[in-house]
Formats: sequence, C-alpha cells, structure tokens
Amino acid sequence: MDRTAALPLEPPAGWEAALECSPQTRRSAQIWAVVLAGGDGRRLRPLVRQLFGVDRPKQYVPLLGPASLLRQTLDRLGRLVPPERTVVVSRSAHAQYVAHELSHGPAPHVLLQPEDRGTGAAVLLAAHTIRQRDPEATIAVFPSDHFIREEDAFLAHVTEVAAFVEQQPERMVLLGARPTAPEPEYGWIKPGTPLGETRNGPVCRAQGFLERPAPEIAQRCLTVGWLWNTFAFVTAMPTLLDAGQEFLPAVDARLKLVGAFARTRHEGWAIRQAYALAPTSDFSRAVLERCPSCLAVAPLPRLTWSDLGTARRVVEVANSLPVQPPWMTAGRRTVNALTAVP
Repeated sequence: MDRTAALPLEPPAGWEAALECSPQTRRSAQIWAVVLAGGDGRRLRPLVRQLFGVDRPKQYVPLLGPASLLRQTLDRLGRLVPPERTVVVSRSAHAQYVAHELSHGPAPHVLLQPEDRGTGAAVLLAAHTIRQRDPEATIAVFPSDHFIREEDAFLAHVTEVAAFVEQQPERMVLLGARPTAPEPEYGWIKPGTPLGETRNGPVCRAQGFLERPAPEIAQRCLTVGWLWNTFAFVTAMPTLLDAGQEFLPAVDARLKLVGAFARTRHEGWAIRQAYALAPTSDFSRAVLERCPSCLAVAPLPRLTWSDLGTARRVVEVANSLPVQPPWMTAGRRTVNALTAVP
C-alpha cells in the first residue's frame, strides 16, 4: 500500500454540503488547519528515551499528560476546524506513530512526506494539496508539539486573526507570543505600523524578524517590545502560494508538478519524485526572516505558551500543571536526571 500520500482519493462525505452553505457559514467553512508533525525532535530525543524508553519524536509521546502532544494539538484545533478540513503533514518514517494517534474518532487528512525537506516543503505541500480542493481557503498553520495552557483564549484569537485575513487576504499574520525572557533560541518579530485590531491588540506590519539571535540581541528585543515567533500563522491560499513561489522557487516548482496527479493512484509517486530533487528549506529563515511585505504579526493574549524545545522548558511547564505527569512523581528520579539532558 502506498503510504507516501495518505489523502483519500475522493473528497470526504459532506464536502458538497460544506461548499453550498450560506455566505456567513461559507466564510468559516473556508478555514483549513495545517498541523506540522514531521520533525524529528532531535534535541528532546534523549529525554524521550529516558522518560518513556522509546525512540520517537516528542510530538508522539504523552509528555505532559495522558495524550501525546500531537493528539492534544488536534483536540484543541478540532474545536475550531473539523477533521475534514485539517491536514497533518508528517513523514513516511512516522507512519506508525501517526496511525496510532489517529486510530480513534474522525481522522484528519494525512500527508506523509517521503523525506525530510524542512518546514518549507511541508508548508507548501499542504498548501498545494489544499488548493486542489479549496483554492480560496484561509489556512492556519500550527506546529504539533507546542504547549498552550489557556486554549479558549488562544482559539478565540485565532478566530479573530482569521477574520482579519478574510478582510485583508494579502496578509500573512504570525501569532506572536508576549516574551517573558530574552530567549535566544526563539525567533523574534518586531511589530510595526498597525493594520487592524483584535481584542488583544493591533495587527501590525512586520518591521523586523530575527531567527535565534545572540543572547545580547535577544535581550534588546525583549526591552524594545519585540514578540516571540510561535510559527503559528494564518493567511489566504493565494498569499501563501505567492510567498512560496517568490522565496522558495525551487521547492514550489517541484510541488506544483504534483497537482497533475492529485487524487489519482499516481499521487504518491509524484510526491516522491518532487521530494527526491527538492532542496531542504526552513520556512522561518527562507520566508519569515526576509520580512516580506505581506507579513504581519498579531500578539497573543497573555497566555502560557512554550515550544517545549529543551528539557528545561519541559520541566518548567510540567511543574506548572495542576496535575503533573507521571514521570514527575516522587521515586522516579527522573527530574533530577534531567539536568544531564542537553
């Protein structure tokens, strides 16, 4: 069985009804969620092995509760976007983990990349795939391995940003977290001129972007009001495809060719061919860091957000939970051992 592209060959049940609804309902029906789950999580692999005795990326383990980070992300987004308009982008090497996570309940579409070509290819593969089904879609992209405590506030903010994008579809709007420390491992984005409003503050032009700055630069960013890049963003399909064509032309050109085979038995073969020759690219560095004219930023409400990129962050978040995960319980010696994990 070809698992390279696991989207169904036919649209899901109810597709026509979703497209034929009233204008007010139609607007919300255009929102698609893209969940990026193809990373290897190399920095936390030693921690995952130590805690769970398995060798797999962090998004596929119950790091902060009974459900995996991927499952928590899908459950959260499922309150805003239904599974039939949710696309999980992973890799063939992760197929067994994805299948396990989606074994119960309605499943989203799954795209299994044959190779790791970075977040640039993952985002554009999802975009070109959705374009075949809804060329005017509003797309909301989310990592699969982040922690968000105040989920209601987060989802309400995403809804407002999506409404802004529907009014200004030429914009790509990053969700910026309000920083609490001069974190040099995050991307930082500088808000510029206001373009609109949400209840949590203005949507601003992006005036500057730095990916993992030096510690002294991060401190300066914190002081003058820059925001953390969560790598969650909302944009319109044409805007995302235009950005891909401009800033990732080699990747975009390869993935465009897949469209001719969409929803046929040759789709998996076409994706493999595209990935065999596509360069590796990072969406943050290739697109966001160039601060294109379409880029804007909307500050999140004051909520608890972390990308769980280090053992230190994992322990900090686990310690803050009302019910701590089992590996934090006394007698496991796990927490003390975490100091040895990079």
